[in-house]
Amino acid sequence: MNIQTEPKQRSVTPFRYDIVGSFLRPKVLKTARLQYQNGEISAEQLKSVEDAEIVKLAQKQREVGLQAITDGEFRRSWWHLDFFWGFDGVERTIIDHGYQFNGAQSRPETARLTGKIGCSNHPFVSHFAFLKGVAGEGVVARQSIPAAAQFLFELDRAENQESTKAIYPNREELVSDIAKAYKSSILAFYEAGCRSIQIDDCTWGALCDEQFMTILEQNGVNVTEYANEFARLNEEVVSNLPDDLVVTTHVCRGNYVSTYAGVGGGYEPIAQTLLGIDNYSGYYLEFDTERAGDFKPLRFLKDNQQVVLGLFSSKFGELESKEDILKRIEEAKQYVDIDRICLSPQCGFASTEEGNYLTEEQQWRKLAFIKEIADEIWK
Repeated sequence: MNIQTEPKQRSVTPFRYDIVGSFLRPKVLKTARLQYQNGEISAEQLKSVEDAEIVKLAQKQREVGLQAITDGEFRRSWWHLDFFWGFDGVERTIIDHGYQFNGAQSRPETARLTGKIGCSNHPFVSHFAFLKGVAGEGVVARQSIPAAAQFLFELDRAENQESTKAIYPNREELVSDIAKAYKSSILAFYEAGCRSIQIDDCTWGALCDEQFMTILEQNGVNVTEYANEFARLNEEVVSNLPDDLVVTTHVCRGNYVSTYAGVGGGYEPIAQTLLGIDNYSGYYLEFDTERAGDFKPLRFLKDNQQVVLGLFSSKFGELESKEDILKRIEEAKQYVDIDRICLSPQCGFASTEEGNYLTEEQQWRKLAFIKEIADEIWK
């Protein structure tokens, strides 16, 4: 199949050939993290290993032709919790059980409040500054962070509700302080030279999951009102930011040791609310399996927004059928112009430090395959 289009290059994120952000942790990095946890090396020694591996990763990303690069989340254990732990008034807490995935359960950790939420000196800002310094010319150094709605979602977990309400008996004050802390962190990234922020968000994957929505309703939660609260919070965070800061968002449906979360369901129930959020330049949406439904919800995209189709799985190393991918893109074109489409894996390769079940060689081969298809369509 040959998709005909006038070649139009993009100079800002998202790019035609893109990534979500996390990469498999090299063995030397996993070893160093374990040694640090066991008290065998210092924090400074661990940082030296992280620095060296991020330099190598940046070079590898440039070699495979990526125009936006990340630090692979190499300094994190989780895609989201480490960021929450960097706020004032938040602590790392061990609980009875982890997040439940299809056939697997994660480590039992969470972010719990100890005081009012603030952002006085978030450690991720220095992490970005290092990436910016080693990224090199001709690429965009991109920072990924979990959504503000994801933080609220974490604080709403049954294990955290008591502590959250003890510090914030007023829900509006909680939401307001989350928004303020988030905006402060984003502006700090901007001052460090960041011009591309990606906001990762599992809340929307949960709110279009049929099983999870049923559980919420049984617990007396109005799903529509909950979704609207998430949208308002996320929109507040990304409003009135500098004009040259590009903000995109990625919707995740669970990505842990090659498994997923929930039973699935298309984007239709939340599409108008999700795609109605102002100031996002693009949406990275998972479409790698039937669990995500069809492309009809894309009709709600604004004319100035891109959609990055996550048609390729980061959960396994085998390459998809090029013919099938091109057919899927043709289907998507019924609802959004080809010039507003980009391609990427459905998620990162290692949303947690454990990583998905594929090799580093397969990881890079998968990205080369995506670039091959993107070049065939747009170059």
